Amino acid sequence: MGLRDDKKQATRTAIADAALALFLEKGFDRVTVAEVGRAATVSVNTVFNYFPTKEDLFFDRQDEVIQRLARAVRDRVPGETPAAAVHRAFLERLDRDDATLGLDPAAARFWRVVDDSPALLARARLLRELTEEALATALTAAAPPDAASPASGHLAAALLSAADHALHAEIRRRITRGESPESVRAVIRATAGRVFAVLNGVS
Repeated sequence: MGLRDDKKQATRTAIADAALALFLEKGFDRVTVAEVGRAATVSVNTVFNYFPTKEDLFFDRQDEVIQRLARAVRDRVPGETPAAAVHRAFLERLDRDDATLGLDPAAARFWRVVDDSPALLARARLLRELTEEALATALTAAAPPDAASPASGHLAAALLSAADHALHAEIRRRITRGESPESVRAVIRATAGRVFAVLNGVS
C-alpha cells in the first residue's frame, strides 16, 4: 500500500480502537458516534466515512469474517474437499491466535457487550447469514458442471457454517467460563477434527 492507504488504514484502526474502548467501558447503547469521534480526535463525518453504521464500529472486521469460509474454499489446494479446506483454515487461525476466534480472556467482555445489546445481537445473526451465503456462492462456483443440483452448494454451506459457528460458540462458552486459552485451544482442535471428519463426506 502507498502512504495514502497507510494513513487511511491507520485512521480506521484508531477510530475502531477508540470505539471499542468506549463500548467495553459503557456498553454499546450508551455510546454515541460523537463520543467516538472525540475519542479518536476526528469529526463525526469522518467516523461515518469509515463506518457507515454504529454496529460497523463494533464489528470492524466483519468483512473479513464474512469471507473467511468462502476464501478457504476458493483457495483450497488441488484434491482438497471444501470441508477439509475449511478445517485447515480454522486450524491455521487457531494456531496463530486469530483475534476473531476470541481465545483471549478479554474476549469475555466483548461478548457481554454483545449480549446486552439487541442491535449487536441482530448484527451478529446477520453476519452468520452473510457468511453462509458467501460460502454457498463459493461452493456453487466451485462445483463441477455435472453437480447434482445447485441446491447442494447451499446445503453444504449450511452444514459447514453451522459447524464453524458451533466451534466459535464453544470457544466463547469456555473462555467466558474462565478456562485457559491453552486448554480451550487443545479441546477445540480435537473437536474440530471430529466434526470435519463427519462433514468431509457431504461437501
